[in-house]
Amino acid sequence: MVRATLRERGQLTLPSQVRVALGLKEGDEVVFEMTADGVYLRAMTLVPTDQAWFWTASWQAGEREASEQIARGDVETFDDADAFLGSLDD
Repeated sequence: MVRATLRERGQLTLPSQVRVALGLKEGDEVVFEMTADGVYLRAMTLVPTDQAWFWTASWQAGEREASEQIARGDVETFDDADAFLGSLDD
């Protein structure tokens, strides 16, 4: 357990152990989640606009499906680009 002191205007310095555990660096944002058990502090990861597509529900579902196929060995490999491109014509 680590402690910190609340300063005027509600300022709080996060102890270094907390910053390291959350992977925080200067300029990062945090989220406070209030639950029946207490308040949780979480690191907030902002996604650049040009990468937001990757985090959509449909894309993530496809990523999970692909990972499952790879884990099952349900993949096809090719010796070279021509063999791969040739398989697309089938």
